[in-house]
Amino acid sequence: MMKAPFLAVAILAAATLALPARAQDAMKKDAAVKPAPSPSQAVLESWNDVGRKLIAMAEDFPEDKYDFKPTPAQRGFAAQLLHAANANYYFTNLAMGQKPPAEEDPKRDQFKSKADVVAFVKKAFADGAAAIKAKGDKGMSELVVDPGSHQQMRVSDLAYGLIEHDGEHYGQLAVYYRLAGLVPPESRPKK
Repeated sequence: MMKAPFLAVAILAAATLALPARAQDAMKKDAAVKPAPSPSQAVLESWNDVGRKLIAMAEDFPEDKYDFKPTPAQRGFAAQLLHAANANYYFTNLAMGQKPPAEEDPKRDQFKSKADVVAFVKKAFADGAAAIKAKGDKGMSELVVDPGSHQQMRVSDLAYGLIEHDGEHYGQLAVYYRLAGLVPPESRPKK
């Protein structure tokens, strides 16, 4: 006997909660579908996203821990950032018809402060974004020769390779954060 009123209340509550969800679904169906980004827009969005994450880390990590290494054999935090940022020029320079960097890793002692490292990381991503914009959609399918593999590849494929490389270093730096007792910016609750 007690079950029937309880069941009726439960059904009424479920129906009341489901109505706003159905209304939202109906609005989504009526909304125009966004077009896919153009080839250069898609590359630029990915480039800027990983750049934003690495720049946030470069700006956030305490300067007194900038040379922190999880083990002696690994690069320090700043050296990881410098490596990732400098590697971007293997895309940017090739995309713009220039030679790739002479050195894979800039020397840490060339960057005296956290501000110097942050500026270099920002510049590397800004230069890459400018190259993507300059190439445009048509330029994303131009061919360049990768000096490491001596193979032709599309500009977009080269960009995505460096985006993936930067993502790998982002993941490594997230571990550096945790080992230093800190929370990476992307893992913090959103405000």
